[in-house]
Amino acid sequence: MSAAASQLRADARHNRDRIVEVARELFAAKGLGVPMAAIARRARVGVATLYRRFPTKESLVTEVFADQFAACTSLVDDALADPDPWHGFCVAVERMCAMQAVDRGFSTAVIAAFPDTADVEAGRAVELFAELTRRAQATGRLRADFVAQDLVLIVMANGGIVADTAEAALAASRRLVAYFLAAFSSDAPGPPLPPPAPLSLRDVIRRAQ
Repeated sequence: MSAAASQLRADARHNRDRIVEVARELFAAKGLGVPMAAIARRARVGVATLYRRFPTKESLVTEVFADQFAACTSLVDDALADPDPWHGFCVAVERMCAMQAVDRGFSTAVIAAFPDTADVEAGRAVELFAELTRRAQATGRLRADFVAQDLVLIVMANGGIVADTAEAALAASRRLVAYFLAAFSSDAPGPPLPPPAPLSLRDVIRRAQ
């Protein structure tokens, strides 16, 4: 490989890494509504360069939050290892919401992962959570009418928390999740739930663009 070609490849890697770094910062601070053009401008690359590396915002989101999706998979794996599936279910929901309470971009990325993302790591987390749900319901502790869309609703509500500090956001998240988990318990009184909402999950990202 010539020196010029080697330098070109190094420049391309630098541009890609810079785009991901800037996107991570902006998504965390402002959510996924940040325009792709603003990301390109902050990263000091042309819009054409950005789209050459990441043809869609979904592909950029997947790259930016790869580590968080892997962490979600790990926490659900840990929950499945819990001898008490209901306790494991509660801890998994609490930890996932704590992660997204301090990262506005990840809130929407998590929502998009349920259930139609093409990303392998996020898809695996969804499959593991479905198994965790089945086990918790089999114990009789998790209400039988809980469905995957209910976790989406939790994440959407949790993502709406507005706080001045990460500590305040985490405190609010813990209280909100505690209310939800109490409602998910089979001991929760009340009439049957209405049908699940027909959520179009990938549209959440598209509306934020």
